[in-house]
Amino acid sequence: MSWQNPDNQTIREILETSKTIAVVGLSANTERTSYQIAKIMQDNGYRIIPVNPTVDEVLGEKAYATLTDVPEQIDIINVFRRPEYLPAIAEEAVKTECRVFWAQQGIINEEAYHYLNDHEFTVIMDMCIKVLHSLLVKQ
Repeated sequence: MSWQNPDNQTIREILETSKTIAVVGLSANTERTSYQIAKIMQDNGYRIIPVNPTVDEVLGEKAYATLTDVPEQIDIINVFRRPEYLPAIAEEAVKTECRVFWAQQGIINEEAYHYLNDHEFTVIMDMCIKVLHSLLVKQ
């Protein structure tokens, strides 16, 4: 069976109840999509936690090298990495308390999808979190 995103109601509930988003691959470069999307989500009230071993801080928040280094509760793991990196990120994700894994638009990996599903994650792939937030969450 191939991957399938949850329905819009489920995505809306995730976005409305979540407070903290760990952004894997968040760049400190303001020209990068990861930075721009994370900044918009931060402006919409979410706490952004950068997960990138090459930076110390992004958007005024301390960066962590890995998901398992993050010392606090994560509500959404939002991934800005190429599809081939998703299985390793998924393996790391299951070691956290978080159960929502969101791969940005254009990012799909069925192996990671099935692995995460087997570990009771809600998995969203190939969708922009900012776009879904603007469409589904009342401001």
